[in-house]
Amino acid sequence: MTENIQQLSLLENIESVKPGLPWEQAQTLKELSQVVAACRLCRLRDGCRQAVFGEGYPQADIMLIGEGPGQAEDEAGRPFVGKAGQLLDNILAAVGLQRSEVFIGNVVKCRPPGNRLPLPDEVKTCLPFLQAQIRIINPQIVICLGALASQTLIDPGLRITRDRGRWVIKDGLEIMPTFHPAALLRDPRKKRPVWEDFKAVMKRYEQVRR
Repeated sequence: MTENIQQLSLLENIESVKPGLPWEQAQTLKELSQVVAACRLCRLRDGCRQAVFGEGYPQADIMLIGEGPGQAEDEAGRPFVGKAGQLLDNILAAVGLQRSEVFIGNVVKCRPPGNRLPLPDEVKTCLPFLQAQIRIINPQIVICLGALASQTLIDPGLRITRDRGRWVIKDGLEIMPTFHPAALLRDPRKKRPVWEDFKAVMKRYEQVRR
């Protein structure tokens, strides 16, 4: 790890949920996915086709977290299957990873209208599901894709252009913030920084993989 690691407390300044709630009781991803599928706690569920829980290896060492499903993901019921998802697949392949080796999810599980960013109350409502996913999977490395995921898991004051590529440690998790693949589609100049970030992830992965 490099000297620019920041020591922070996981999900600092975000309200914790009460113990004994369904998502806290879930011990497997299958159990948790059933809880997520039945959720009607915010407005997003009424405006989408289905909840997009996430997919991948249940004991993955690497977990990638985006912001929320888009139209293609809402239709397919899978995360990152649109153009940004295809680019993410290419990035993973370039560093020698497959989807089956990692777990890919989002901060919110339901598509926001018009593919807008999730609102703060929507993030807060859905956050316990993401916390439960992290607890069950217990990854060694978390890659935050984009500003919203990074601000949610690291610090609300994080600025992705300034802070990407800097490792952060929180409660035993090693977190790498980087640009969202959709940002690379809008600005190809961001591809090089993301490539450097993923190379750093792979270097660390070789040291911590189980």
